[in-house]
Amino acid sequence: MTNEHYAYVLMVDEKYWNRLRRHNDAQAGTHVFIRKNQVAPKEVDQLLFYVTRKKQVLGAADFLERLTGNYEDLWKKLGSESCFESFEEYKSFAGGREMMTFIRFSNFREIDNPKSKEEVSKVLGSLRGFGAGNYFDKETAMQLV
Repeated sequence: MTNEHYAYVLMVDEKYWNRLRRHNDAQAGTHVFIRKNQVAPKEVDQLLFYVTRKKQVLGAADFLERLTGNYEDLWKKLGSESCFESFEEYKSFAGGREMMTFIRFSNFREIDNPKSKEEVSKVLGSLRGFGAGNYFDKETAMQLV
């Protein structure tokens, strides 16, 4: 892994963020972030969670692995690590896609004193084309948290 790929910023909506926080309180350990496509980190140290509505990085976690495959197989193997309450809810989220991506992580934590949206904006610059996420070096990642 190169220094440029130290952290990966995941864009999350507020609804998912709130579920992740509740799920983390209820079950420590390993979690998964689910993507409808294959755009996801392969090798990084840290995941940073950018909550789009708040325009802030509010959480971080240790990246474990990226798994891509059939949506049913992934659910059977790792669905309990997700924020979805049922297979039906997950299936609705998948929207008919056969292939999904699970980003596994551990040591999820909320950032105690998140940077203001103005400070985050100075570090990240334009978020145009950023929807899938982006890699950052360690120095930049530390500026965000």
